[in-house]
Amino acid sequence: MNWNVIALGAIIAASAAAADPSPFFKPGKARLLILSGRNNHDWRSTTPRLRQIIEATGRFDVRVTEEPGGLTAATLVPFDAILSDYNGPRWGEVAERAVEEFVRSGKGLVAYHAAAYAFGDMDILGDNHVHTGVHEPPWPAYARMIGAKWAGTDPKTGHGDRHLFQVKWANRDHPLTGGDAFAISDELYHNFRMQPGVQLLATAFDAPERRGTGKDEPIAWTVPFGQGRVFYTALGHDTAAMTSPGFVALMQRAALWAAQVKPAESAVAKPVRVTVVTGGHDHEPSFYTVFDKATGWQVRVNPHPIAYRGDIRKNCDVLVTYDMIQELPDAQKTNLRNFLEAGKGAVILHHALAGFQDWEWWWKEVMGARYLLKAENGMPASTYLHDVQLEVKPVGSHPVLRGVPAMTIEDETYKKMWFAPDLKVLLRTEHPTSDGPVAWISPYTRSRVVVIQLGHGSAAHRHPSFQQLVRNAVQWAAGR
Repeated sequence: MNWNVIALGAIIAASAAAADPSPFFKPGKARLLILSGRNNHDWRSTTPRLRQIIEATGRFDVRVTEEPGGLTAATLVPFDAILSDYNGPRWGEVAERAVEEFVRSGKGLVAYHAAAYAFGDMDILGDNHVHTGVHEPPWPAYARMIGAKWAGTDPKTGHGDRHLFQVKWANRDHPLTGGDAFAISDELYHNFRMQPGVQLLATAFDAPERRGTGKDEPIAWTVPFGQGRVFYTALGHDTAAMTSPGFVALMQRAALWAAQVKPAESAVAKPVRVTVVTGGHDHEPSFYTVFDKATGWQVRVNPHPIAYRGDIRKNCDVLVTYDMIQELPDAQKTNLRNFLEAGKGAVILHHALAGFQDWEWWWKEVMGARYLLKAENGMPASTYLHDVQLEVKPVGSHPVLRGVPAMTIEDETYKKMWFAPDLKVLLRTEHPTSDGPVAWISPYTRSRVVVIQLGHGSAAHRHPSFQQLVRNAVQWAAGR
């Protein structure tokens, strides 16, 4: 027996196992790499938003690199698709060849907005765009990959004034298109030099009164590159534009299509329908900033006294209660109870813990806690204190806590509350003016209920970790 051959075989097998990237990725997920780190747009905000949009499909393990110049054929092997949020200096021969071969071999590329004028003659961009200052020859294959060139000669490629416009489907038979035309406030690029093989998906009218061309301009398209799939859209100037449900759905479908993810009815996340209930307690307008960065939500505010009129199960997935009402008509109580008993979700915030004092089912079963407005049954009245600097720490692990670190936050504390014995505490503080728990999962078993004691004023509303906590809570309560 040749022991040298056996030993060599064992070394090769071990090396192959060590090189296998599978243990480092989520099983059963497609793998997408976002290219970022340079742009004349705010990539530090758009790249995280893109990641949220793609991950919201539930079908991807998404990674980000801010140094795409370091890409090689080997580093791209694990991925099914790449998404470019990049506009800056060229990457060099090794990285550029690796990307070309990645797509040509049958993988996917999604490019959007400013990625259209990356790797061209940076002198042509003019005063309206920040260029790299490096005057380098263009990358010819890139224009062929994305299906368009940014032209510096008349008619010059560019855009007029940002405005609200309608995106219209040019090809309803393609899997990337669907639904009605949608409105978006964005920059509208015009005068692209389109490349051979482009399949146009969507257009928008470029209004002359907005310094536009007065004609329909291409907004989204696909183009083959070798055996690969490429999608480009001119939409997405900033995170405000990226909140458009139409943009979100388009980017989700594009990622799935580019990565050749097997279609599924739930592949593109349906919007989470969120109803915010207010009334009975003053609050600062900053409260609504909590919902500004939510991806894939349809949010409406439905205040008292009409909050629970009608069957709210029909048009709502999650209630966010930020009210402090004591009396509720019996019919509205029934509607609220039917909503929760149907398995719909709820996120109960701050002063809502003092609502419905006489409705035992609500505070004892649903909230699992109660702020007592007055002494009762041998318990003293609860107390509060404004403008407290709290140190808040996560307890254990839970999807609601994803991305929520230990934090310091200025908020209002509650003390001497009643708590159910079987709460799942998520966040706790050791501050002496608090009972300790400041966020928990209710013991109510018929639906998903998250209770967050935090959230008094603008210091809390604008705190990034508080906003992340509420967004996570809504997603989890919706079963997402």
